[in-house]
Amino acid sequence: MAEKDNWLLAGAKQDGVSITKEWKPATPSLIDGVIFQEIKPVLTAYGSLTEIFRTEWVPDAAQIGQIFASTLEPGGLSAWHAHAITTDRLFVAAGQMRVVLYDAREESPTFGMLNEFKLGTRRPGLLVVPPRVWHGVQNYCSTLAILVNAVDHAYRYDAPDHWRVPADSDTVPYRFSNDRHG
Repeated sequence: MAEKDNWLLAGAKQDGVSITKEWKPATPSLIDGVIFQEIKPVLTAYGSLTEIFRTEWVPDAAQIGQIFASTLEPGGLSAWHAHAITTDRLFVAAGQMRVVLYDAREESPTFGMLNEFKLGTRRPGLLVVPPRVWHGVQNYCSTLAILVNAVDHAYRYDAPDHWRVPADSDTVPYRFSNDRHG
């Protein structure tokens, strides 16, 4: 350890960059086909209004087959899953969530890339996850979180377009933390 660094404690880690000086999320590059639309709430006389989805934000967004909400308890984790044909459009309506994407599509120019997003009422955004991109969501706050999903293909009860591997699978190079501070 250099003399000027003698104040650092053993095991100290420097924070990663999470935002740019323009106040944009510091996601250097997105997985091919992923779209992130930051949303700014509008303050009103009664509170605020936050848009969730607009077709002009998402090319090819003509179809919405189903809209549903999932709740995650504090520390709750749902990972890993992917769809063969379904596009997810994710919005965190309450609480704060970590959403992690992994591109396992060998033909993709971003094969092997990970993207991590922190979404919620404090920093709203719409995250579009294309088919065949693996994803997981985790509530890292101390309150219930609500995830809204506007998919292009409704859930098929007789033949679900839903594929899963366990959260701790070695096939995805990411481990979710139990840290509730994000």
